[in-house]
Amino acid sequence: MPTNSENASSSTPGPIADPQLNQPTAPEIRFASSDRAVVVGLYGVPGSGKTFLLNQLKQELGQEHFAFYEGSKMIATVVPGGLNTFQKLEEQEKVYWRQLAINTIRKECANSGQVAVVAGHFMFWPEEDEAGRPVYTQNDLFTFTHILYLNVPAEIVAQRRLDDTERSRPSISVTHLRRWQQAEKTQLRRLCRHHGILFSLVSPHPMLLNKVLTLLRDFRHHTEKHNLSHAQNRLDEALVAGQGQLETVLVMDADRTLAAEDTGTLFWKRVSNSQRSRDEECPLKTLFSSPLGYSYTAFRQAALLYEETADDQEFDALCQDVASAVTMYPEFVSLLQLVAEQKHIGAVVITCGLRRVWDKVLEKEGLSKTVKVIGGGRIADGFIVTAAVKAALVARLQDVHHMYVWAFGDSPLDLDMLSRADQAIVVVGEEQARSKTMDAALMNAIDNNGLRARQAVLPSNASSRLDTTKLPMIQLKEHEFVDSVLCCRGRHASIQVLHATDRNTTKLLMTPMRDATVAGPVLREAHRRVGRYLATEFLADVIGVEEYPIPHVQGHHTSGYRLLHEQQTSIVALMRGGEAMALGVNDAFPLAMFVHASRPDDIMPHHLQGQLTVVLVDSVVNSGKTVVQFVQHVRNLHATIRIVVVAGVAQAQSVSGGSFAQALAHHAKLSLVALRLSDNKFTGKGTTDTGNRLFNTTHLP
Repeated sequence: MPTNSENASSSTPGPIADPQLNQPTAPEIRFASSDRAVVVGLYGVPGSGKTFLLNQLKQELGQEHFAFYEGSKMIATVVPGGLNTFQKLEEQEKVYWRQLAINTIRKECANSGQVAVVAGHFMFWPEEDEAGRPVYTQNDLFTFTHILYLNVPAEIVAQRRLDDTERSRPSISVTHLRRWQQAEKTQLRRLCRHHGILFSLVSPHPMLLNKVLTLLRDFRHHTEKHNLSHAQNRLDEALVAGQGQLETVLVMDADRTLAAEDTGTLFWKRVSNSQRSRDEECPLKTLFSSPLGYSYTAFRQAALLYEETADDQEFDALCQDVASAVTMYPEFVSLLQLVAEQKHIGAVVITCGLRRVWDKVLEKEGLSKTVKVIGGGRIADGFIVTAAVKAALVARLQDVHHMYVWAFGDSPLDLDMLSRADQAIVVVGEEQARSKTMDAALMNAIDNNGLRARQAVLPSNASSRLDTTKLPMIQLKEHEFVDSVLCCRGRHASIQVLHATDRNTTKLLMTPMRDATVAGPVLREAHRRVGRYLATEFLADVIGVEEYPIPHVQGHHTSGYRLLHEQQTSIVALMRGGEAMALGVNDAFPLAMFVHASRPDDIMPHHLQGQLTVVLVDSVVNSGKTVVQFVQHVRNLHATIRIVVVAGVAQAQSVSGGSFAQALAHHAKLSLVALRLSDNKFTGKGTTDTGNRLFNTTHLP
């Protein structure tokens, strides 16, 4: 821990910058944890007002939830002999006591639950030395969760130093103070990003105290769990306008999905034009290219970047300027206008970018009353949006609000959301502007994670992503697509039901199944044929197919097709009536896993581990009670796996609105495939029971 006594360093010659800053080391990132002590460092060159601000904070916040520490006083507390003894120590000995001091603070606050605010120095730099000497330790980097840097103009600091009658301060030029500040800010930003510490500049302003108070109160509470809770509350508020009539919700990413522009890039270009060198890289690009990546911590850091760059009034003006430069794709404007006319459909924009910008863009298009924006950008928003938050909000729409969800997105940050949705549309823009990493991530999501999506190319003359077999094309203005979005689905829309009731093929296949004279092996073979038929006729469409190379009879290789992710599919025979039909499904998909299950808990976690689809096969679905128990058990083991129920006969009322449909209405990625739907509610017993007929046990009681 650095001492807060400027003179404490004067007896030791000032070496060049700490070697830790010049040697490449593996980053030790510690992402946010709800049980980690919150320790906030308060830094700035000597004379920037750290001690004065610390005392103000102590007076405003009290010491119930916060604890305040000055570096020099903490050093004096832990070192036998106090600060005078510390000043006479060799540098390595000083490092030991600095580490002990910060460790003591961390332990005290971990035990008390208080937030620590620690004022200290990052480096000392006598003007005669070529480089400053950082005095932080690795323990500081391990302990601090946040660092606030007092970014006071060098001219003001120089005057304060001259006017200070309480401390003896060496004379330092304004030019040297400016160099010192720039070195600290640059090195602190880099170190913080390599160690998962949130960093922000705070500048002198009449509202400086209020600004820091707001930040500290936010730092005290904000965890990933807290963040998600606030985002969920915002989603719930956005749905209130639906007044319980909503059945379908369109969830849309914003930047490069609703419009070609990236509003974050536009924002920082405008900031650059007024404040920064035009050659400087976009701060967001630098941040997300750092070891923080696109983590929760990275997006929290992005919010702090916006905070330090502009006050509320300036921020709003910048957002207005950016919004005026954004033009939404007319296809989305048209679709959202149609949605606005429907009572059963809603739309929300969920963005990792700036909520304020997209509020203004939608207002410009006349859509702000019907399309709500869920996003952050400022501490006052209460939360930030990450890829995980997007996916969690889609899940909440499905599991809590029982909505059918269409998701639209363009980048890897949208893939979890797209995978979770009932319908996924990848928006593909101009090749030079689209995400460079999306193709590989998209291919992986399709090949390994079970994503089934379609693509909308905007503008329509742009090239597509991947190939149109893996990612089929749609047109957002096509009547068929628009109708599929706008259609009324009923409160049980999430169950997709496919059947062949009226087909001639069905008449042929069902005849031996209904013939009372057919039993045993002949009946089992009839059920097996039905299983194979349903697999090839319906399951291939529900799950999809994939291409793979096969040897051609003429000696060369050609393309063959099999079930999409066939090896990651589990076929479960609901014993004993479902076994024969399940074997028929397995005939069509020979690479799939085959499982016998007499009761739900016969399906074990290892039957689903690494799998993307489970096919539950039974001969008859009457009330659906048994199937419901199996579906719920599978969902408890694997929340997102696709489930397809296959049956020879399904009772029509049960699947269209009865107990079966009601019990499974909130389950996403659930389909029912049946040879035929029947209005007959008859439940077989003895000689009429399908299981008994299949195995010649009709004579048994």
